[in-house]
Order: sequence, then C-alpha cells, then structure tokens
Amino acid sequence: QVQLVESGGGLVQAGGSLRLSCEASGRISVFNHGGWYRQAPGKQREFVANIYPNGSVNYGDSVKGRFTISRSRARNIMYLQMNSLKPEDIAVYYCMLYGPPNYWGQGTQVTVSS
Repeated sequence: QVQLVESGGGLVQAGGSLRLSCEASGRISVFNHGGWYRQAPGKQREFVANIYPNGSVNYGDSVKGRFTISRSRARNIMYLQMNSLKPEDIAVYYCMLYGPPNYWGQGTQVTVSS
C-alpha cells in the first residue's frame, strides 16, 4: 500500500504564492519519479510538472517560469512552489508517483482570487 498525502492548498490573491507538499509513505515512500497534475472544474486533468530520478524536470506550458517542482533530500516529500498565481490556476492539484502502477494523492484545492 502506498499513501500520498498532499497539503498546502488554500486561497490566495492573484500574484501571490503557495507551496504544495506531497508526502509518500507505505510500501513505496520515495519520489524517484513524481509529478503534479491539476483539474479545474469541467476540464480534464492537466499535467503541471514532473521530476525524474536524475533530477531533471518538466513543466506544462501554462506554468513555466512560475512554478517549481522539487523534492526533499530523502525524496519522501515532493513540493510544488507556485508563484505569480493567476485565477486560471484555480484547480484541485494532485501529486502522483509514477509506476507502474501510478499512485495518486487525494488532491488539494487551490483558489486564486482576482
């Protein structure tokens, strides 16, 4: 069993910042290859960012230059630093541990007020 627990979501004004965290525990407790996705109301789940075992990262076009993915030295916590937030960033954010199988967190709501 693998558990991914997200935290750090909330309400922020446009232009503000939030940092999301995702802690892994259980049978697999390290983020060698992990990612963040988001789902806005009425839309499909969208790729935000991911990080590979060698530390290389990728970002979705809509967040490049504003969001930063990272992980703890022990690799058991993955972070998403979100700066310059916009109303279009409003979504439920999910962390994922790539498999197979893939494991998902429960999601954390991010709301940005204009």
